[in-house]
Amino acid sequence: MNGLSQSEYETICARLGRTPNEIELGLFALNWSEHCSYKTSKRFLKLLPTTGRRVVQGPGENAGVIELENEWCVAFKVESHNHPSAVEPFNGAATGVGGIIRDILSMGARPIALLDSLRFGELTPQPPSQAPSPLCSPLPRRGEGLGVRVGEHSPPRTGERSRALFLGVVAGISHYGNCVGVPTVGGDIYFEDAYTDNCLVNVMCVGLVKRSELKRAIAAGVGNKILVVGAATGRDGIHGATFASEDLVGETEERRPNVQVGDPFTAKSLIEATLEVCRFPELIGLQDLGAGGLSTAPAEMAARGGVGIALDIEEVPLRDPTMTPYEILLSESQERMVLCVKAGSEQKFLNIFRKWGLEAAVIGEVIAERVYRIRHEGRTIAEVPIELLVGGVPQTPVDQASPGPYIFAGHWPAKANSPDEVWWPERLKALLRSPTIASKRWVWEQYDHTVQTNTVIGPGAHDAALLRVKGERFGIALTMGGNGRYCQLDPYEGGMRAVCEAVHNLVSVGAEPLGITDCLNFANPTDPEVLWSFEQVIRGMAQAAQTFELPFVSGNVSFYNQSERRKIYPTPIVGMVGLLRDLERRVPMGFQREGDLIYLVGKLSGAVGGSEFLKVFYNFIGGELEKTDLALEVALTKALLEAARRGLIASAHDVSDGGLLVALAEKSFAKGLGARVEIEDLSEEYLFGEWPTRFVVTVHPEHDREFRELLGSLPHRRLGTVGGSGLELGGRSVPIEELYRIYESALPESLR
Repeated sequence: MNGLSQSEYETICARLGRTPNEIELGLFALNWSEHCSYKTSKRFLKLLPTTGRRVVQGPGENAGVIELENEWCVAFKVESHNHPSAVEPFNGAATGVGGIIRDILSMGARPIALLDSLRFGELTPQPPSQAPSPLCSPLPRRGEGLGVRVGEHSPPRTGERSRALFLGVVAGISHYGNCVGVPTVGGDIYFEDAYTDNCLVNVMCVGLVKRSELKRAIAAGVGNKILVVGAATGRDGIHGATFASEDLVGETEERRPNVQVGDPFTAKSLIEATLEVCRFPELIGLQDLGAGGLSTAPAEMAARGGVGIALDIEEVPLRDPTMTPYEILLSESQERMVLCVKAGSEQKFLNIFRKWGLEAAVIGEVIAERVYRIRHEGRTIAEVPIELLVGGVPQTPVDQASPGPYIFAGHWPAKANSPDEVWWPERLKALLRSPTIASKRWVWEQYDHTVQTNTVIGPGAHDAALLRVKGERFGIALTMGGNGRYCQLDPYEGGMRAVCEAVHNLVSVGAEPLGITDCLNFANPTDPEVLWSFEQVIRGMAQAAQTFELPFVSGNVSFYNQSERRKIYPTPIVGMVGLLRDLERRVPMGFQREGDLIYLVGKLSGAVGGSEFLKVFYNFIGGELEKTDLALEVALTKALLEAARRGLIASAHDVSDGGLLVALAEKSFAKGLGARVEIEDLSEEYLFGEWPTRFVVTVHPEHDREFRELLGSLPHRRLGTVGGSGLELGGRSVPIEELYRIYESALPESLR
């Protein structure tokens, strides 16, 4: 029934007092889809904090807005294009980039940066596990959780599919971003069996705007005109939003018509033309045509303005004149915007868009009656109340959320503790070969990350990207990512860690975190265990954000990421924006000079559960996660920000995927400087565990005393000194050059 449930259909009939026609059903199917209405997730999203002293625009508009300095504001949001990318990776990823750019443009902001968080299946088949049996022994009680063998349920040729999706998505992102002229400056990539059938393509866009120049997606003023501008409308993407609101099952080829096709060169013209008309006082509101196309955007604008809209569907510029009104309304053709302008000024707007070689037409007007009225050649062919269409969807009835098999509470076999038995050099090399940890240079070198000349720190060099604002002393720090494996094992703890990791990345460059956007990627929410994990992740994220006093100002939910064979891990992706008040005070990630002192700052011991180490060496996803101490998190990050402000830190890098030795190796790669490390505990937990709240920092000897006084009672331990050309530990040494070669070559080699 066009994506509507039987109960939803009956509700529509009862509220309308009649049977809706085909076009009206299409309108409801798109507006009431999970993708557009958040009918399952809305009740949980209310748990997230959304206010703060710098918040200019919170959730509810096309993007959130945070105030920086000198009237400058940053608009930012993350969106998903998971289903389209799984079906048609190149165009799915490309149009994901285009859609989020238009969200930022709708705020009157110039898009200045893109970040991508990507998840794929394993690039190479996993070998049979050689781990001892206790690792995977199922626990008898539901809710305590199970360990999982990597690749245990993988059908043949999954590596080929994962490589094809990976290559197609990267090509789509680079094509669109490079051509449209917005730099891709950061993100992350993970490879896990859980994402083999449903890859995740989450894209974050950031824009700059003066506070006085902000726009809203609103229609107002009876008699004012509605314009559609940009590309002509075609048949691509019809029912794209309903397609994104159901499981990805069956043959994917038949889904290709649901995927939009983008044109970044048209998008570039649309950006410039839209920013030009944003200066016109006659502009009342603007909205991008994304999910649902004309079936959703004008109605949403009318809902915000408390008015109605009458649309003359035959006035829409078409690629194919044989398109029906139904197809025109539901098309999700890219590079289109809807504007509401004052009556009498429409020609002024049409001239600008046509000057840029774009289509532009008056397609309707604002009316007093609060309905969405679709007219065709003078005849009304559909009419529904705005209040019912936008926000009138009943909340989805769901079974009581219940815990699933997440935390593995058992024990894994005893670990070796002596240097001779641990063989840390070979273990470190193996971790650096893991595609999840290995250098992503092969990917980000395909992206233009310097266009617009605002990029101070781009991808791969630091924990966060850093952009300048021309003419200003301050800079904008950006990060995006999240580890779904942690949420699979403990969704509450995983949600907290997603927020804390983003904070760590910004603090590592010396930037103060300001605000959050998120994309919550989950399987089918009608599964009680999935819904339980969704709620737990949100509660964990909310707890961390409240402790740090950070608001969520925008976001997205992507459900139904599962196939007949697999569910994805619960995967919250956190995008965060920070402020570096003085660009000259930015903190590098890598070792800077011989003789600097190396400190581990933060929690000094913890568990190895959930680590890449367990996956690589034991083919095991499991183990109990160490709990995050939020009070320590706040105290530690405040101290490090103060140390950065005083210039006491020579370099900083948070300890995350791969653990302590991977962090030390990554710090060595910047300048090829080695480290002489003195650690008594050479256990696998200590060297490769991924417990939270840790940074590796270096300090010039002349700042050592002041730095330690600043830390006070905060836990810290001196690890050694910077120097030499190798990583030295426990009587063994590995050349940095060898580690770097492994780190850089691993991903390209896995694609051969």
